[in-house]
Amino acid sequence: MKQAKTLIRCILLDGFIFTFLALVALVVSIQPTEETMLKMGNNVMIFFGLWALGGVLVFILQKAKIKTLGNILFDPPQALTAQPDKHWTMSFWGIELIVAFIVAFITGLNVAHISIYELTDQDGLVGAMKVFGALFDPNWTILPKAILAVIETIFIAFMATVFAVPVAFVLSFLCAKNIMGSNPVSFGIYATLRTILNVTRSIEPLIWAIVFSVWVGIGPFAGMLALLLHSVASLAKNYSELVECVEEGPIEAIVATGASSLQVVWFAVVPQIILPYTAFTIYRWDINVRMATIIGLVGGGGIGTMIMQYQGQAMWEEVGCLVFVIAFVVWVMDTTSAYIREAIK
Repeated sequence: MKQAKTLIRCILLDGFIFTFLALVALVVSIQPTEETMLKMGNNVMIFFGLWALGGVLVFILQKAKIKTLGNILFDPPQALTAQPDKHWTMSFWGIELIVAFIVAFITGLNVAHISIYELTDQDGLVGAMKVFGALFDPNWTILPKAILAVIETIFIAFMATVFAVPVAFVLSFLCAKNIMGSNPVSFGIYATLRTILNVTRSIEPLIWAIVFSVWVGIGPFAGMLALLLHSVASLAKNYSELVECVEEGPIEAIVATGASSLQVVWFAVVPQIILPYTAFTIYRWDINVRMATIIGLVGGGGIGTMIMQYQGQAMWEEVGCLVFVIAFVVWVMDTTSAYIREAIK
């Protein structure tokens, strides 16, 4: 069973790498136009066809006992230590990793349109220096408004964290494989929740802020809801991983007393995770304060909304004041949360 899982994972990972390399080679060789690229992008069968071919190649390599990058990541440690001593650059998986990185790097250079000429263009440098000069010559007359806005930002993040913690706390046990993997029904709940939370977490709070701004209107409430949803998904993942790493000894001892599943969780699991839970929670509030600044740019309230207003009018001296206020608050939050997390460890 474990060998089958490893094979599937290798086919998915290495097959994707081979598909990526094949697509790059295809594009480089035929040099298609933009219209042709769009047609290729819309034809998903090309992608899945190449992935299938990559999967077949991985299957052949596995049967030939040739270690791929997937084997290095997914094989058990004893299987890897049993291999003959060989420098990784001389192995198949090492060459696979190097080639994939080089191709990805070159592709990234082209996709990102990295240009030293544009970076050092005289007109662009003059414009950038004007903006930087204004940012470092802030207009302090708006400081009272900035302080009120940043206080609003802090409390948006605080309320999002407060509401997210109990929900994430409950979900964390339902998303822990060692708690929910005992039977098909509970495992199905685990897999479903994990998928939902992964999708929710993959969508940036900025997007959620836009959704909630349309739903409940522009303002702090929309920003708080956006941070709340993303915080639940992120904290549930972090919490559940802590649950999956608990010591089995206390659990076995509580089970031996005839305790119910709920009692096992409460008396054997919770005491082991409460301190790291607290540290993660404080760190999440720190993260939410930073995110609350960004979601304000799309109507989520707080100091981000002021930044959007002033930069839209090219009032860079006012933006400079807001930047200094944000930097100060982030520094204070980061220092405070670091001391608190250190104290509770």
